[in-house]
Amino acid sequence: MSDNQSSSLKSYVDSAVGAGQSALGSLTGNTGHQAEGDAKKDQAATEKEASNTFGKLGPVAASGSGGVSFDDPRRQEGSYNQTMGSAKETIGGLFGAEGLKKEGQQQNAEGKGMEAEGQLADFGSGMKDRVQGTLGGMAAGITGDREAQQKHQLQHDDGKTQLRSAQADIQKQADA
Repeated sequence: MSDNQSSSLKSYVDSAVGAGQSALGSLTGNTGHQAEGDAKKDQAATEKEASNTFGKLGPVAASGSGGVSFDDPRRQEGSYNQTMGSAKETIGGLFGAEGLKKEGQQQNAEGKGMEAEGQLADFGSGMKDRVQGTLGGMAAGITGDREAQQKHQLQHDDGKTQLRSAQADIQKQADA
């Protein structure tokens, strides 16, 4: 659980505060304030990087904030169908087997659609969990329910990880 140590929003706020503090220190000639502002900006950049960092092994993604997510099964099945379809298409093309080639093209296309459905499902689910976790954590913070706050922070972190995983895969396909 992150306990807000790697929040994107917090990093933006800290960066803005640091920039203001640094500028004020520069204007007034107070090098101490300027150095504090620069340090706050550097820390905010580190927090932002940690907030966006995640690793993925197969269908499992984990983030620096402690979030864990598992890909929608359609993502893996779609990827498998794309690979098998491409193989059939290649073999069919090499040996002049038009039926196998067309079957491969169809399986590849179906796999792309299936993977996209899984990515969109993960994107939507991640967004929902991230928002619900944030709002639930805020409500729990107001009532002082620390246990509920932690539960909602975990929901936020898991949702954020799921969202980042889907975004990375969607971007990778867009770049290809």
